[in-house]
Amino acid sequence: FKCTARLVPTTGAVPLSTTLDTACAMTRSVRDATVVHEVLAARRITRSSAPLSAWRLAVPTHTFLDGLDGTVSTAFQRTLDLLRQAGAQIESIDLPETGELGPMQAQGSLAAAESYAWHRPVLARHAEQYDLRVRSRIERGAAMSAADYIHLQHARQAWISRMEARVAGFDALLSPTVAIVPPLLSDVAPGEARDAAFFQANALVLRNTSVVNMLDGCALSLPCHVQGELPVGLMVWHAAGHDDAVLNAGQRIEELLQKQ
Repeated sequence: FKCTARLVPTTGAVPLSTTLDTACAMTRSVRDATVVHEVLAARRITRSSAPLSAWRLAVPTHTFLDGLDGTVSTAFQRTLDLLRQAGAQIESIDLPETGELGPMQAQGSLAAAESYAWHRPVLARHAEQYDLRVRSRIERGAAMSAADYIHLQHARQAWISRMEARVAGFDALLSPTVAIVPPLLSDVAPGEARDAAFFQANALVLRNTSVVNMLDGCALSLPCHVQGELPVGLMVWHAAGHDDAVLNAGQRIEELLQKQ
């Protein structure tokens, strides 16, 4: 469960992005995620016993469903069919605003700039101890100007406002957590010959969750594969402050998925 970032302090954590970092936990169930979040955030979740049919859910078709591999696509569609058969109200919607994120970050990302600010003195002394792929991504932040960084912060807030207006009528949204199942290590292991394959896979792995993170949103990832399949996650998500709805809707969805 990824909560709305500001709900849990990140004091003591090594930062990747001071704007985007979120302190949360992996658990074995939505119930456990709820309890752990209540401890970390020092607040009570407003619980709901409303049935699955009471929740208005949406599936954004733009970006989130692009480039899915066969395993993920099959598991996701099967899950939507299962939810609909159980009475869930699911509407497909377009979110063209998600296509703005690439151009918005053309001059650099928040994570690159903010991670470089923290790692710069360490890199000066111990650059050779960094994984080359990780180091190259951090060092991209060195080329981002202060003006570019400030512009991106403002652009992000305007983008969040547009996205929130688009999804305001729904209790939660549903997407695959990750677009592909894990690639073979032999295809992406360290080595210049495999860098292109690694970064292509890495972009697909991060894409859907990165949209929610840039939104300052909250999300659950629920296993939705069946026995014999590689793991696939169903992401139940929404904008900032909708944590309770995501957890409650996620609880109902998890109960149904566990019957598969």
